[in-house]
Formats: sequence, C-alpha cells, structure tokens
Amino acid sequence: MPQNKTVYTDQSVTLFIDTITDRQKVADTHRLIQIMQKITGEQAKMFGSSIIGFGLYQYQYASGHEGQAPLLGFSPRKAAFSLYVYTGSEEHAYLLEGLGKFTMGKACIYIKKLADIDEQKLDLMMRATLDFINTKHKRIYA
Repeated sequence: MPQNKTVYTDQSVTLFIDTITDRQKVADTHRLIQIMQKITGEQAKMFGSSIIGFGLYQYQYASGHEGQAPLLGFSPRKAAFSLYVYTGSEEHAYLLEGLGKFTMGKACIYIKKLADIDEQKLDLMMRATLDFINTKHKRIYA
C-alpha cells in the first residue's frame, strides 16, 4: 500500500511564518494558531511543507486506503487560506450557514482573510469536526 507523502516534519512553524510577506496574512496565521491550539489542546507543527497542523488521527477509507492527518489544520497560501476544519459530512452542512465569505474545495474551506468569516461559527465547526474524528477515527496521542 502506498505511503502518504504529507507527514509531520521537524520544520519550524515560526520560520515558515517568517516567509509570509503579507502582514494581514501573518496576523491571521497567528490568530488561527491560537484558535486551533485552544480547541485541540495540541501544539502547531508543520505537516508537509506548507500546512500547519494540530494533533493527529488515523483514517481508513472504504477502499482500504489509510493514512494519518492533522485533527485540524490550515495553509496560508498566497491566494487564500486553506482551512482543514470541516468534515464534509451532510450532517454538518448546517455549520456552513452564517460562516461568512468562503468557497469550498473537496477537503477544505478557502478564505481570503479571517475577518471574512464569523470566528464563533468557525469555532463550532472545528469542535464538531473534532467530535466527528473522535467518533469515526482513531486519534493518535504523542
């Protein structure tokens, strides 16, 4: 079975943030780290070269593909933040209501800046995602 290419690294989160040139993106990155650390109880770590992740869980799809992923995470990409904070489950679609200005990808939510969304709604979404992960998958504790 193929191994996942994206895993936690020893790369410094601080050094990664230092490469971001947009001041608002840096401020939003620090705020997202603060929020996700509080919700997960986990420290920020680099997952691959551009994702800041928090915690870890083991997943397995019906196809048999399995791997590990952060409980929550985000990537401060140039065009938009990619937020890995949503289950994608139909039962959680209500969490998108009132979230604010965003677009959806297959496995993430894209926002231009944190001010475009309601932080309380984001908090609820992340907590629901953690509950979902803890129910459906095996959380890995370091």
